[in-house]
Amino acid sequence: MLKTLGLAVVVIVVAVLAYAALQPDTFRVTRSATIDAPPDKVYPLIADFHRWPAWSPWENRDPAMQRTFGGADRGKGATYAWAGNREVGEGRMEITDATMPSKVTIKLDFLQPFEGHDVTVFDLVPQGSATQVTWTMYGPATFLTKLMDVFFSMDRMIGKDFEAGLEKMKTAAK
Repeated sequence: MLKTLGLAVVVIVVAVLAYAALQPDTFRVTRSATIDAPPDKVYPLIADFHRWPAWSPWENRDPAMQRTFGGADRGKGATYAWAGNREVGEGRMEITDATMPSKVTIKLDFLQPFEGHDVTVFDLVPQGSATQVTWTMYGPATFLTKLMDVFFSMDRMIGKDFEAGLEKMKTAAK
């Protein structure tokens, strides 16, 4: 009986590992929202890291989080590093491209709790007097990422945060 149970556990573990290994080598999470403000009012909220506390879904998760700003004040070359509790981890962002008022591209490096190197893009499209903001993050999916995704959907986890951030951005843009 124990042999059969042990064999079943091994088969399940091997099946999960094989399934994870067959997942795509990249991931992509995208969310969009319409913000009742023109792009030239929304764009500064994204292109200036000093303004992220007004809308970023991660800013309030660790009141003691340490923040370091560097490079340009805003736009291309601006940097933002953070170090906080287990919930926010540690990492660094750098704006690599900023096209006023339509697009901001950010190189995103996570250091803790897991290392990851991704790209985040904010696309802003005018919709009359409003702006359609699309927030996308993409990057390589390591084996660990693929394995985690078997049990916890990255799209749902990160997507929830993007949705919360976009909702807060609606208020910050007023």
